[in-house]
Amino acid sequence: MYDELQRRAQEGRPIRVALIGAGKFGSMFLSQARRVAGLHLVGIADLSRARTVASLERVGWSADQYGAHSAREALKTGATYLTEDAESLIAIPEVDVVIDATGHPASGIRHALLSIANGHHTIMVNVEADALAGPLLARRAASAGVLFSQAYGDQPALIAELIDWARCSGFDVVCAGKGTKYLPQYHESTPETVWKHYGFTEEQVAAGDFNARMFNSFIDGTKSALEMAAVANASGLAAPEDGLSFPACGADDLPRIMRPRQHGGVLPAKGMVEVVSSLERDGRPVFRDLRWDVYVVFEAPTDYVKKCFAEYGLLTDPSGRYAAMYKPYHLIGLELGISVCNAVLRREATGATRLFQGDAVATAKRSLHAGEKLDGEGGYCVYGKLVPAGRSLALNALPIGLAHDVVLKRPVGIGEIVSWADIQQPQGSQAVDFRLEMERVFRNELAVEAPHQTV
Repeated sequence: MYDELQRRAQEGRPIRVALIGAGKFGSMFLSQARRVAGLHLVGIADLSRARTVASLERVGWSADQYGAHSAREALKTGATYLTEDAESLIAIPEVDVVIDATGHPASGIRHALLSIANGHHTIMVNVEADALAGPLLARRAASAGVLFSQAYGDQPALIAELIDWARCSGFDVVCAGKGTKYLPQYHESTPETVWKHYGFTEEQVAAGDFNARMFNSFIDGTKSALEMAAVANASGLAAPEDGLSFPACGADDLPRIMRPRQHGGVLPAKGMVEVVSSLERDGRPVFRDLRWDVYVVFEAPTDYVKKCFAEYGLLTDPSGRYAAMYKPYHLIGLELGISVCNAVLRREATGATRLFQGDAVATAKRSLHAGEKLDGEGGYCVYGKLVPAGRSLALNALPIGLAHDVVLKRPVGIGEIVSWADIQQPQGSQAVDFRLEMERVFRNELAVEAPHQTV
């Protein structure tokens, strides 16, 4: 793949990329993109030009490298064009790949649809949009002959790679997922309590660039639910019936703990997604924790393979039947170029949504009252819980990606899943309309009856 990039650079036909969103993930990609010969970042779209410039300067770009005054000039000179208009950037015919790194689900859906309509591959850094509507977006992309890909460097794509490795090696995947910091009480965390869970002092927070809602979406379990929904929908692995269980587990214990209950583990069945905690339930750190890691547990199909596991030093469960592979780090935007190159040079996604297996649904953090306005991911009212897609449809559940700025029509108890029937449906929203279309499509395919009270 690197040789092909060099060839493209020499021939003057680089992979042309449009980036939407110059936040943390986008900035990390920017730090590496200009170092890759054969890759041209045509333009960056962000709502704040000043923020884009600050990001570029922070990661070492010079003004002449982002000094193109138009897309046409960027294509001619090889410089990068800055704009606040994502739609115009996506419409550039010469662009090969559009990267959405906004983290905003409604924006992600809009940008993906525009990218598909313009014949570009789409790399969805935005797991919020992927979990909300990825199954239908992927179908639209396939019909248009382009890719809808997860983002290499983000954990879902790295998990998908491990699953692919196991399956292409002839192993059955028992479980796959990632690690995180988790205790049960974290589900009730708010932007006011989040820093104590991270162990940050007021001085540290005041001195840093910390977004309380973003950090809270990680600690309250929402990000884990979104990411595992994306993994389930890309791999066909099953989602737990009533949310992730976050068992405490270190690297050495993966084969023993992340195996079926009938064989001494914690899984209801083989073939599931799950997130492991870096903390014991009493708050003690797990030995050799997997907080930043991704993993896959797989099974030896024969006694001969069990023997090979032992001969080559794999850590297994006591029976020797279950083993694990894991990747101890993920470098998010620093690795994103792998997705760009795979899409164009190999026409291969790095993790591709293809099914509707799991859904991240809005769940009350506390008792909610009629008339309250929900404040979405990382807020004070709800967190995202992973459930099977069929259960979500049967419950008429409200996805966490649409639980922002909507008003409750009736009370919802703590720990209860919010339904579409519990809210006043927003009008004129492309994201709402697209999600409801997806629900109609998959309700029919999964043979789930429509609720008695629909939106």
